[in-house]
Amino acid sequence: MQHDLLPVNCRAAWKGSEINYMHDGLVQLSTTELNEIDAALAALKRLGEVDLPAINRDSFPLPQLGTRLKEIADELRFGRGFVLIRGLQRSHYEIDDLARIYCGIGMHLGQVIPQSGDGELLGHVMNISDLVDEPVRGYRSDQAMNMHSDGHDVVGLLCLTEAKAGGTSCISSAAAIHDRMVSERPDLAAELYAGMKIARMSKDAERGNGLQITPAPVSLFTRHQGEFMACIHAAMVRDAASQGAFEMTAKQSEALDLLCELAASPEFVLDMSISEGDIQFLNNRLILHGRTRYQDHKDLARRRHLMRLWVNIPGWPERPANQQDVFAREDLPHWAAHRTPFMEFPSRYLEQFEGR
Repeated sequence: MQHDLLPVNCRAAWKGSEINYMHDGLVQLSTTELNEIDAALAALKRLGEVDLPAINRDSFPLPQLGTRLKEIADELRFGRGFVLIRGLQRSHYEIDDLARIYCGIGMHLGQVIPQSGDGELLGHVMNISDLVDEPVRGYRSDQAMNMHSDGHDVVGLLCLTEAKAGGTSCISSAAAIHDRMVSERPDLAAELYAGMKIARMSKDAERGNGLQITPAPVSLFTRHQGEFMACIHAAMVRDAASQGAFEMTAKQSEALDLLCELAASPEFVLDMSISEGDIQFLNNRLILHGRTRYQDHKDLARRRHLMRLWVNIPGWPERPANQQDVFAREDLPHWAAHRTPFMEFPSRYLEQFEGR
């Protein structure tokens, strides 16, 4: 274990207080690339009513931008671990067309995969807590979200509508947090390497491999094939402990507290303003993300609305066994079986809440 307790010292080990995402992470689409997107959208729509799984590199061709997206994948893995793609004009497109474009871009980046036991390929991040009669997950409320990492390789967000106020996207570098802990509290870093069990969402587990609690401890920090990888789900760890899956020690609790404190601190956090039409991609192995609380409009059509993708990148090494149980690849075909055609298109998603 001791060889793991060395600093990562890579480009992804940045501090939010020391970098400017407009310089270090912004990708501006060129006129040629924007024209290429419009041509790909037109070609796709000539095929008729195409569902999201049928959008691929052939049906949505992006010769020049596709090459750039391969470079972006390398930046996500070997560089800063995040990018913000800017240039799409929100007012230029219908919302369903933006969903088509977003999935087309995602398919050129890698493989777009289901995000939950419902099988959706495109998720909707917006506050509907006042429109349903059951508790909702954090991303479906207007509350702040603590720093965490999502499943699999990459998470993406495309902004359709900004909040009335607040809702800032916050990211931080797991590698930089790791290096601080290794330097100042190696005993606590060792606890995160040793790992803890994690409680998965009930529906995701039931519709996946059936394991609601990971059978073995999940390493929040690990090294695999020469690469540092993080898997940060502090709330899900504490859920597992509260459900009796393991008895959390004082040292484990202290390690989680320090991890969360550093991840949200002004020194480490980077606030990003995601404007309408912007696309943010994050490497889940290197980057933690969250958001501030926000104020929204009552009118559903004007509420803060982001579309989310999960993408696996061909050629990236699979996570090691001590991190695979949280978001298992074996879940994906089972989750996909619960998807219904066209369910994710924004117009259809919003229709279900009209009149409530």
